[in-house]
Amino acid sequence: MKLRSLIIDDEPLAHKVILEYAKDVSLIEIVGQCYLATEALPLLSSESIDLIFLDIHMPKLKGLDFLKSLHRKPIVIITSAYGEYALESFELDVCDYLLKPIRFERFVKAVQKAVEWHGLRSSPSKVEDNSPATLPQSPQSEFFLKVDRRLIQMNTEEIYYLESYGNYVKVWYGKDFHLSARTLSSFEEELLQPGFFRVHKSFIIHKKYIDFVEGNRIMMRNGTAVPIGKSYRADFRAFIGY
Repeated sequence: MKLRSLIIDDEPLAHKVILEYAKDVSLIEIVGQCYLATEALPLLSSESIDLIFLDIHMPKLKGLDFLKSLHRKPIVIITSAYGEYALESFELDVCDYLLKPIRFERFVKAVQKAVEWHGLRSSPSKVEDNSPATLPQSPQSEFFLKVDRRLIQMNTEEIYYLESYGNYVKVWYGKDFHLSARTLSSFEEELLQPGFFRVHKSFIIHKKYIDFVEGNRIMMRNGTAVPIGKSYRADFRAFIGY
């Protein structure tokens, strides 16, 4: 099944690039093109759209304002020439953020991520509810994490960070992750080991795996950039002693 996709961008060249890339990616089907965000509103009410490629700077209605106005949001991939809106975009739960000019390999990676998100939204039963305890309520380093039908033994010292992922949480260790059917807040309540800190509504990081902090983002040692939420910034600076 292909994701029914919509392009919203005021630049004809941006449409051309995405259309060309989409021809070589069998995971999506472009079913609509809009040059203004306002044009997309009636289309979203009448058509089934799984994925939006959304520009930020557009006349009349900006991309992020358009996104905030939606009650039922499709999966969204931002396509913008401006990197400074990435943090605000991720706070609106966008799937990915592509900087123009968009490279094909980066486009493919973003689409693959969108397909994963769509699979989780449409098939929540794929990951069983693991509401029974996974992380311990005492500061022990080893614990069992329930993933699908397995109990996987992990060590908290191996966790780089935890990422909210719809109704699930990705527990990252290096460049791989396990997917757990829990909320990030439940992990926060039970993860008592020193060194863990919630830096964003969607992220809890492990201090030992921070590579560097630049502006309002944290670069982890596995190469991932984690945003620092506005309401967490002062406490995070205190946490790292800066």
